[in-house]
Amino acid sequence: MSETSSQSIRQQVDVIYQRESRRVFATLIRLLGDFDLAEEAMHDAFTAAVVQWEETGIPDQPRAWLVSTGRFKAIDSLRRRARFDEAQQEVVQRLEGVATQNADRSEQDVEDDRLRLIFTCCHPAIAPQVQVPLTLREVCGLTTEEIASAFLTSPSTMAQRIVRGKAKIRDANIPYVIPERSELPERLDAVLTVVYLVFNEGYAASSGDSLTRRDLSEEAIRLGRLLAELLDDTEVMGLLALMLLHESRRKARTTAEGDLILLEDQDRSLWDREKIREGIALVERAIASGEVGSYAIQAAISAVHAGAPSAAATDWTRIVEWYDLLLQATPSPIVELNRAVAVAMQQGPDAGVELIDAILARGELSEYHLVYAARADLCRRSGRDAEARTAYEQALSLVNQASERRFLEKRLQELDESRISPES
Repeated sequence: MSETSSQSIRQQVDVIYQRESRRVFATLIRLLGDFDLAEEAMHDAFTAAVVQWEETGIPDQPRAWLVSTGRFKAIDSLRRRARFDEAQQEVVQRLEGVATQNADRSEQDVEDDRLRLIFTCCHPAIAPQVQVPLTLREVCGLTTEEIASAFLTSPSTMAQRIVRGKAKIRDANIPYVIPERSELPERLDAVLTVVYLVFNEGYAASSGDSLTRRDLSEEAIRLGRLLAELLDDTEVMGLLALMLLHESRRKARTTAEGDLILLEDQDRSLWDREKIREGIALVERAIASGEVGSYAIQAAISAVHAGAPSAAATDWTRIVEWYDLLLQATPSPIVELNRAVAVAMQQGPDAGVELIDAILARGELSEYHLVYAARADLCRRSGRDAEARTAYEQALSLVNQASERRFLEKRLQELDESRISPES
């Protein structure tokens, strides 16, 4: 094969890795029953693919090829180890049995493997503060740094939690299954949290050059649909609606160069009306049930935005009312921050700054760049340029995302230009 063709195969393998690696990994865990062995097998399979596909071409079903190859390589690896360690022989026999038994399962099982893995990671035997980080790492492939950023904690602390979670699954022999319907309620909160955090990382990446990661957003929506098929629950409907309504704005959120466009400045003709219709219908169903939770309330807020023909026509009074309800359902400084911005749009920027300052005075969100970015924007709107400049600089010192950094730098530059402009 020519060098050009060889390079093309490698590039295609890279694309398949980005799209399929976590699905392959989830299926290998089902087949092998072991996190670390599945991780090693997945990487071995992709390494083998680069070599073999250069000779044979990419198969029609690359995921199935990778799963099969990974399974056999894992078993071969265990057999080699067993030759030198008699204690490993029993383990090999057990895993071979698990792999052979599970290999006969249907394609539908393969499609649901990531959902099974989420429920495994969110088993009640695993500490709540470990469940979500573990799932984000093992199911979705987020780095420890990305997960730590989402939880506003250090990478080392997050790494320890993930290791503890994997050990608990292994030592407690936690089953790799979607639970019975009677067991779903006690597992659902953690699962919904995981799906939403995956979506958030795809919709507004915590770090890196790209503001968004479509693959993560699409995967979260797919998982949300699977959950909606599993059970009729208002929070599942609310979460799916929330993700669809946010995702409907994807095309309008960035420039061609990847720079951030705020909601008020977006071209609403680019919004995906089909996703908006589906999302609003789900919101209406959830609200009609009379038992709305935090996801349904957040979706209702997004629905108000989606229904407004322009930023100026947005019903900010209704949005503040929804935020008041959300604070009752899920008290948190993040919700308070979002409410403060809504109040600023309703009553004026100074009202929002006062609320944000109260959050910071309690020592909350002091390491969260968006609290300073919000304060800076409201100060700018109010003509408090010196305070705005300080807040933008604080936000810049904390931001990890490249497009957000460029946006903040642009705002600072605009402040400086207005200060020296003869028209200012």
